[in-house]
Amino acid sequence: MIKKLFRFLWKAMWWFFGISIFLVILFKFVPVPFTPLMGIRAIEQKKEGKEMICSHDWVPIEEISINLQKAVIASEDGHFLTHNGFDFEAIEKAMEANKKGKKLRGGSTISQQTAKNVFLWQGRSYLRKGLEAYFTVLIELIWGKERIMEVYLNSIEMGNGVYGAQEASRVWYRKDAINLTPREAAGIAAILPNPRKFKASNSSNYINRRKNFIVRQMSYLGKIEY
Repeated sequence: MIKKLFRFLWKAMWWFFGISIFLVILFKFVPVPFTPLMGIRAIEQKKEGKEMICSHDWVPIEEISINLQKAVIASEDGHFLTHNGFDFEAIEKAMEANKKGKKLRGGSTISQQTAKNVFLWQGRSYLRKGLEAYFTVLIELIWGKERIMEVYLNSIEMGNGVYGAQEASRVWYRKDAINLTPREAAGIAAILPNPRKFKASNSSNYINRRKNFIVRQMSYLGKIEY
């Protein structure tokens, strides 16, 4: 019985590795059509008796304003272009802040967020964090920075039922993502910690302060080279 269980687990592990690597290679070239979070949000909307909304329109990175690329780096992951998927300095700072009882914060990089959004579920379990690290290593090795940014900006939640830069730009500013100004891009980046609560346009004072901060940080980035 133990041998059969061990044999089953061994096969399951190899199937997992094979399927996961296949999916990562596939999504290096093919747009990600749907993410687990989109499904989770749809189920939540249905349970609450609300209309199921999932606005998502994939566009290549060449059709996403460089301003938005800079904005998410400035607000979410300042070392995105130089780290290998993990920002250990940010993780250490987050752990220290959480130990001191300050507002709970994370140290996840854009690469980690992309791995989670595309392949995994939401949550804070050790299993999910371990799988997140595994997929982060894979996409860093197989996709590279430009593809990670492209997938991130096309799959992340940017409003209530709004996913990706193109739909967010249309919803918040009635324009295509390629035409976002620095402040408009900062507006979208500013709401990412809680895009269903905050508004990128007609924003609260808190979000406006975040926009100002992000725009200042964007000015320090210079030219982005993936």
